[in-house]
Amino acid sequence: MDTATILPSSDIISSDKVEGTNVYNTAGDKLGSIDDLMVDKQTGQVRYAVLEFGGFLGMGTDRYPLPWSMLKYDTTKDGYVVPLDKARLEKAPRYEAQDTPAYTADYSKSVNSYYGANW
Repeated sequence: MDTATILPSSDIISSDKVEGTNVYNTAGDKLGSIDDLMVDKQTGQVRYAVLEFGGFLGMGTDRYPLPWSMLKYDTTKDGYVVPLDKARLEKAPRYEAQDTPAYTADYSKSVNSYYGANW
């Protein structure tokens, strides 16, 4: 069976192509780029895109888990758009690269609660 006839290539993307993709807010400001994807082990669904934001040349940057449902791909920007301004993002749950948290139910609840996401 030819899977290309079932799933158009524009609907599927490799995680290595998502990582490094720029993220913008609705005003068009670049917020950062996708550093990582967090996948639910049970369902196989992407739960969070981890945004790398702040710092300079990769130094001092923080990671912000964004509920995947918040990201909308914009072909004109060749990147994702989220309904956040920089001030709101700066107050969001975050961590340093070397301190990746355990994505427990409580941690996920705090992230989802901050963004008003239902997951």
